[in-house]
Amino acid sequence: MFKKNKDTNVDYTKLNEGIRIGVDILKIFLILIIISSVFIASKLIVDWKILPFLRTILKVLSPLFIGIVIAWLFDPLVTKLQNKGVNRVLGTLLVYSVLILFIYLLCRLMIPSIANQLEDLGKSVPSFISYLQEQIDNFFDNFEGMDLSNLKNGLYDGINDLSNSLTVDLPSKIVGIASAIVSGGINLLIGLLVGLYMLFDFDSVKKHIYSLVPKKYSKDTFKLFGQLNKNLKSYVQGTLLIMGILFVIQSISFAIAGLKAPMVFGLFCAITDIIPYIGPYIGGIPAVIVGLSMNPTTGIFTLIAVLICQSIENYFLQPVVMGKTMRLHPVTIMIGLLVFNHFFGILGMVLATPTIAILKTIFNFFNDKYKFMDRIKDY
Repeated sequence: MFKKNKDTNVDYTKLNEGIRIGVDILKIFLILIIISSVFIASKLIVDWKILPFLRTILKVLSPLFIGIVIAWLFDPLVTKLQNKGVNRVLGTLLVYSVLILFIYLLCRLMIPSIANQLEDLGKSVPSFISYLQEQIDNFFDNFEGMDLSNLKNGLYDGINDLSNSLTVDLPSKIVGIASAIVSGGINLLIGLLVGLYMLFDFDSVKKHIYSLVPKKYSKDTFKLFGQLNKNLKSYVQGTLLIMGILFVIQSISFAIAGLKAPMVFGLFCAITDIIPYIGPYIGGIPAVIVGLSMNPTTGIFTLIAVLICQSIENYFLQPVVMGKTMRLHPVTIMIGLLVFNHFFGILGMVLATPTIAILKTIFNFFNDKYKFMDRIKDY
């Protein structure tokens, strides 16, 4: 940039270095401002109790969101039928008939089996508690001569609390789960009806949404929505496909391993697999513990089943089905999981990855348009 001028006493090399240091300090200061803003915003959200209000709004409007998602997912299929000469309304009814038939068959085949497996699993709770107590006794027998009674009693108290929660509180929990399923079923039914009416003329719905955007921003809005639509649709379809495949292979592998309630644990593993990186461990650990409580051989085979299925998911299903849809760095995902878990719990961890991907897509869109990152680098 600048060179030292022999005719003056000014050292422009040092001046140039000082400018660079100043720019680096400004960048650090900018990062601190962003972090402070995020912290202050989070604090205000908690203090003003905005999250409970948002949860209530989302709960009330959940059928509408379900309908929008269903219409959004199935619109390409209905559009293909329409392009082949099938009437839009007839194509929508045909797709919905297949969807409802699939849901009915899935419930008819799975619910009785899962209910029976849950009942068998509940009956095995006493043997599971006895197994844990036996393992604790065996562990502390290796430390004879050391006073570890407080730690041992603490573990026993924890096991007793677990036993009470699994037996005494089980009926109330089952009632709560049943009521949640009924409520969710009603919301799903209303959402299906909303999605049905939206699918009849989904193009008009999109045009109505786009009409709310000022004309001078319409071109950029269409482009941005197109990118978001492509990325999110690939993510949702890929995730649902991976969950279905993982549920099947995990349930079969658990059944081969001799684990009780293989479909229950297979379903749990498939659902928790939505959470990147830590989800497979959340789903696999309970299955392994229950397998070990039955006998060591079952526990080992259950662990092997979890590792094999997760390897298939990580090295085959994810690369083939998902490809590079999200394009997110692992550190970014982990930070997002921690933040969303803090504010929204397990549901937040499920929504963390697609939400971060949406924010990244929006950021990249505006960066490509205004080149503000390039301007920062030029300083």
